Amino acid sequence: MAGADCVEERARAIRARIVRMAHDGRTPHVASALSCADVVAALYFKVLRIDPGAPEDEGRDRFILSKGHGCMAQYAALAERGFFPEEVLDEYGREGGRLAEHPAPRCVPGIEVATGSLGHGLSLGAGLALAAKIRERGYRVFVLLSDAECAEGSVWEAAIFASARGLDNLVAIVDYNNWSAMGRTSPYLEPLAEKWKAFGWSCVEIDGHDGGAIVRALSRAPFEPSRPAVIIAHTVKGKGVPFMENDLEWHYRPPNDNDLKRALEEIKGCRP
Repeated sequence: MAGADCVEERARAIRARIVRMAHDGRTPHVASALSCADVVAALYFKVLRIDPGAPEDEGRDRFILSKGHGCMAQYAALAERGFFPEEVLDEYGREGGRLAEHPAPRCVPGIEVATGSLGHGLSLGAGLALAAKIRERGYRVFVLLSDAECAEGSVWEAAIFASARGLDNLVAIVDYNNWSAMGRTSPYLEPLAEKWKAFGWSCVEIDGHDGGAIVRALSRAPFEPSRPAVIIAHTVKGKGVPFMENDLEWHYRPPNDNDLKRALEEIKGCRP
């Protein structure tokens, strides 16, 4: 299957799982998970060097979902990729279940670290990337951030550190859906690409819903020797479910029965 077609198909399946999980778990953040589904699909099915049969393999690439509130996308991708049985997704948001509303380390195979305290994921990723350099290991580290968490000072502290250490095995992806919990992000983020470049990173901007563009950008990294890479992925909050797109209400609201039925109908090829 071609790269873009594979990503599109997997992202569609991930989106269907996301809305079901949010409905069944009665949890928020469905739109935040939907916006990064294409990037997550590209990572897990086209880019990451990982083996579901050996999730602790020392040579595996590491992926950190810094925007931990979007973890439904990661859980769905791990199930699709075969890291654990799909029935485990039914435990999402349930008391005593393995899948919390923010990921916990080793809660299931494939989750590397705890995230959700925004702004910390890039620091963790930089540490893992530095460890790979020191130990002369060939694995890469990918960190997916939300745009709003780029307002956190810790993100830029990590950016300075990664650049100073020449961590070209570190790739950051910014899910730039232009929303925070309270409003638009672009008024205080722009010019975002120039800021990353000023911190010593190589940077490209892409359509975060174009599977081919995502795979090409991720596969090209590092873009320059001895520089960490950042991909600014322009996305739509709630992408794939038109009635949720660019509606801040879906940052907070779980889908009810009617919402679930309508959402699955709007995700091409899916049914309740």
